[in-house]
Amino acid sequence: MGNQRTFASMAWQGKGKVTRRERFLAEMDAVIPWARLLALIEPHYPKAGQGRQPLGLEKMLRIYFLQQWFNLSDPQAEDAIYDSESMRRFARVELSEEVVPDETTILRFRHLLEKHGLTQAIFDAVAGLLEERRLLLRAGTIVDATIIAAPASTKNATASRDPEMKQTRKGKNWHFGMKLHIGADKRGIVHRVTATDAAAADITQLPALLHGQEREVFGDQAYWKEADRKTFEARGVRYRINRRPNLKPLSERWRMINRARSRTRACGEHAFRVIKQLWGFAKVRYRGLKKNLCRAQTMFALANLYQVRRELLPAAARFAL
Repeated sequence: MGNQRTFASMAWQGKGKVTRRERFLAEMDAVIPWARLLALIEPHYPKAGQGRQPLGLEKMLRIYFLQQWFNLSDPQAEDAIYDSESMRRFARVELSEEVVPDETTILRFRHLLEKHGLTQAIFDAVAGLLEERRLLLRAGTIVDATIIAAPASTKNATASRDPEMKQTRKGKNWHFGMKLHIGADKRGIVHRVTATDAAAADITQLPALLHGQEREVFGDQAYWKEADRKTFEARGVRYRINRRPNLKPLSERWRMINRARSRTRACGEHAFRVIKQLWGFAKVRYRGLKKNLCRAQTMFALANLYQVRRELLPAAARFAL
């Protein structure tokens, strides 16, 4: 952001109230490891040449994060930068400089991240930071899954549903879309994420959700398998998956054990609450599993930072915010 300021910017700076959005953006700005993330993307980012000059990498990454938090499409992200002073300040954009990226530039940056697998790199970099700060626990893993809805209508340009999405039944209701599967530590910090169609059985993703250093594994009844229980226990791993009734209902003892395990397992829902309820990722935005998985990897990386932001913020910054 340059030294010039618009009248609206100067008036905003002198206001008396700090809004919730402004506070949220300030907290996230303080805990995101910008240098680490920019170093991952910079080798793949276009270099200045004789033609059109690329916009600043950090500016584009900041706008990309705003898209995730406020559930914005590419055109909506461009409009939001014009509309919101707090977003402009987070993105380091000043209107007087006329450098607001258009929706095509925003789209191309997103495609760059998807093409080079950089969303996975962002997710891994954040997990590495949290492990360095001893905020990611390795002793136990909670496995869980959630359904992300997709449009079931065929009233579109191709007159068809997304072929990579499937239908599944949950309780008495049918859902069409995809599933996000996660492995999280006992605080709810996600360290593994995969995506499948909604019809895929949760248990098929279990091996991909474990990091291999667990001493305990927690999950709901969808992950119960007697052969897995024996395998894990032979390796010295406590199998804390909720037991599933077989030919007869569970005894009162096993129902109590399941309830006790569920108190720990419930922590795995925290990240889902952040990305679905707070940030609006309850429906897919793109066609195909790959693009939506890339979005999920970024969102879970940001959700991890959001959940431990108080521990990451310096003491002085906590009081200032």
